Amino acid sequence: MLKLWREHNYAAAVLLLVRLYLGWQWLTAGWHKLTGGFDAGGFLRNAITKPIADKATGELVYPTFTAFLEAFALPNVKLINVIIPLGEFLVGLGLIVGALTTAAAFFGLLMNFMFLFAGTVSTNPWLVLVGTIVFIGGANAGKFGVDYYLLPLLRKWFGRNRNDKTTKTGTIGGTHNPLHA
Repeated sequence: MLKLWREHNYAAAVLLLVRLYLGWQWLTAGWHKLTGGFDAGGFLRNAITKPIADKATGELVYPTFTAFLEAFALPNVKLINVIIPLGEFLVGLGLIVGALTTAAAFFGLLMNFMFLFAGTVSTNPWLVLVGTIVFIGGANAGKFGVDYYLLPLLRKWFGRNRNDKTTKTGTIGGTHNPLHA
């Protein structure tokens, strides 16, 4: 089933529709934040003062995430105010045009989980589900997009760099590799 989802043209067509929907959600969320004067300060302070805690014991469920927010995110809120809207916009753009689709889906999922760890449910569970479908589709999710042209170029470029290290005798870096003898 997974092979079909990652390689079949009909699956690529379904993934196109799914990634367009998901991309639009991310793009519009990012655009509204970029143009609407986004400030994460209140959100971060609330996530720190009211972290997700176990109802029975009162212990923090995500203590390391709360510590991250307190020690890094809140003191650097100006950076966060740029990263979140720009990240959302770029994830949406990547998904819509089908460029680095798997990476865009991954970073979208990462942001969704960060929002969930902070206690914001909203549309995040739905976007995690849809994003996971795109992420599992891998390169096939971008087959009808820029990835159709971009991924072969990247494979060729990275493959050429890897092959440049190998000499004609099959050694790497001038040393003998007994596995290729």
